[in-house]
This record gives sequence, C-alpha cells and structure tokens, in this order.
Amino acid sequence: MEVQKIKQRFGIIGNSSGLNRAIEVAVQVAPTDLSVLITGESGVGKEVFPQIIHNYSTRKHGAYIAVNCGAIPEGTIDSELFGHEKGSFTGAYDSRKGYFEFANGGTIFLDEVAELPISTQVRLLRVLETGEFLRVGSSKIIKTNVRVIAATNVDISKAINDGKFREDLFYRLNTVPIIIPPLRDRKEDVHLLFRKFAVDFAERNRMPAISLADNAVTILSNYRWPGNIRQLKNITEQISVIETNRLIDEPTVRLYLPDYSETKLPALYTNAIDQKTFNSERELLYKILFDMKNDMTDLKKLVLDIIQKGADGSDIHTNNAQIIQKLYKEDANFIREEVPKQTINFSSRDTEDIQDTEEIIEESLSLDEKEKEYIIKALLKYNGKRKYAAEELGISERTLYRKIKEYNII
Repeated sequence: MEVQKIKQRFGIIGNSSGLNRAIEVAVQVAPTDLSVLITGESGVGKEVFPQIIHNYSTRKHGAYIAVNCGAIPEGTIDSELFGHEKGSFTGAYDSRKGYFEFANGGTIFLDEVAELPISTQVRLLRVLETGEFLRVGSSKIIKTNVRVIAATNVDISKAINDGKFREDLFYRLNTVPIIIPPLRDRKEDVHLLFRKFAVDFAERNRMPAISLADNAVTILSNYRWPGNIRQLKNITEQISVIETNRLIDEPTVRLYLPDYSETKLPALYTNAIDQKTFNSERELLYKILFDMKNDMTDLKKLVLDIIQKGADGSDIHTNNAQIIQKLYKEDANFIREEVPKQTINFSSRDTEDIQDTEEIIEESLSLDEKEKEYIIKALLKYNGKRKYAAEELGISERTLYRKIKEYNII
C-alpha cells in the first residue's frame, strides 16, 4: 500500500517487480543519512528517486538541489559546486556560494556524476568523508551538512578501469545502491505508460486521445526501447500529432519503430579477448596437433612393417617403403584435414614444429587402391612389359603376375 501511495504522489507508472523493489529501497534508506547511488540506463526515470528519498527523510524541510554534472563545463564545475572568492579566476567579480553551501541541511542530487573531472571528484570525496570543502581561490575551510545522492547511466566499473572515475569515491557514493530496470524488462508497464502519455498529451492539446489495437500493444511490448521511457513518450506524442485515426494498429506502430525486429539476436560482445584464455586454448590446440602427429607416425611405422614383410613372405625392395611414404605425404596435411579449419595467428616461434602448410586434394588412403594404381602406372610406363614393371616396383615378376590377377588388371 505504501508503494502505491508513493507512485500516486510522484506520478510513477508501472507495476513491475524491479520498479517496486527500487521504490521500497528508496523508502527504507530515506530516514538515514547514507549516500545513495542510483544506476540505470538513460531515460528510465532516475531523477524521481532522489525526490522520494528527500521527501521521506528528516531533511524534507531543507533545500533540495538537483545538479546535472554533465551540463556544466569542466572549467566552472568546481565554482558551481563549491563556490569561489572574488578574483579567484577571470570573470570572478564577486564572491559566490556553491551548491553545497546552499544545500546545507538538505539534499543535493548529482545527476550524471561519472561526468565529473578527476580533480572535482577529489573535492567531492572530501565533502563526503569530512563534510568540509574550500571555495575556489580560498584557504578557509567551510563546513556543510548535506545528504548526497548521485546517479549515472555509465558502467562505473569500466570507468574505474579506464581511469575516469575514482574507486574510493565510488565506494563512498555506493553505500546504498538503487538499480532502476530498463523499459525492455518492464514489458507489462509499456501499455500503461503509453496510455498515460497519450491522455496527458490529449488534455494539453485539447484533442481526443489515441489508443492501441491488441496487435499494436504486442509490437510495443516486444520492442527493446533503447531510449526507455523518454523514447516511448516521444513516439506517443509523434503518433498523437501525425495520425488522424485515433485507433492505432500494428502497421502504423511499425512506421514509428523503423528498427523493430521480432527476432532478438544475441548482443555483440565487444570486450577484448582475454590473453590468458587465448594462450591456454592455443596450448590445448597444440597438444591435440602433436598427439595426432605421434599417432600418425606410429601408423606409418605399422604400415611399413606390414608392406615390407610382403604378402607371400618375401621382402619387398626398399623403394616400396618410399612409395608408401609418398602415399601419406606429411603429417601436417593429415592434421589439416582432421582438425576443423580455423584462422590462427601464430608467431614465428610457434610455427617451428609445424613446417608444412601446403594444401592438398583429399585422396583415398586404401593400400589396395594405391598398390593397384602404381602397378597400372608401371605397366603403362613399360608398355606392358612385366619384367621391367616388376623391377620398377621393387617386387618379383611372379608377385607382379599374382597381383595383376588379383586386381583384375587387363
């Protein structure tokens, strides 16, 4: 019931569990003086939650100041937040109080806090830890009692790794985190928000409100909404102005969502490949390659032993071993055919043990087929003269005659 009252008071539309949880956390942390960091994508409505925290806190009668850190130039941000003394910089014709002085006893909301320069982050960290700060151009310490609430749509962890945000400031701000879910995770709220925006626009412009057909509701609910609630409001107002028909169907909605796709493809992973993972996978691939090389070497030895003994028990000439070696080529060719083809960038050191990268045409590895092929070649070479063909093959003429009959060579 408390959550529903807060929604009505602050104009929050939606019933998703993520939204309700964010409101509950805001109410629970409000009576304390803990710093709060609100995170969420651009356009999700982060600016409402600092108001909830302030109005449900003991500081509700104090000042509430919202500052968009991304909208203030870097050269003047320190002066805006902490004030300055007369003559402290060009154009400083008089002394000026900063937001932290004006907000003393109240709450200050720093929107887009990740946009603050590193030097300003140092000043902010001191305020959070000691409640003290210096005006620009002054050496006099000023005390302030301010509740700081910050918000950002930036991945703070990445900003810390990139050196753009101080890690100690992050932990000081992030005492209590509040995460606002994006609109794509609040599908049940899309139609409610659309109707709210349509009615508000119609009342302001004194015109009938638009409504959605069932198929149009499905289209809007399945859309990813990269601009979140801000984008939904913009599209609702576009349709309200341009369309004359007050009942909006699916084809009409698609006209305002040019990048709509019912197929939700996986998001691209843009992070760099971890070098340790790459090295371990490469070492595993090397091990597979060399294990296959050893297996192939053992197979060749076994085949050579069988061929050298001969089918009739007589030894075959050493040239026959050379023929068998030619049949199998190099180990790298066999490995290339067995391992799935992929592109790997090897260094010169990595390729010392893998020399041959020549592509070959896949051929039969049957010993009988190869033996028959070479017998035919030898007979053709010597015009059918078996004596010379047998000498070329390194076998006896009797063995050649038997092989001709066995393979039915005419």
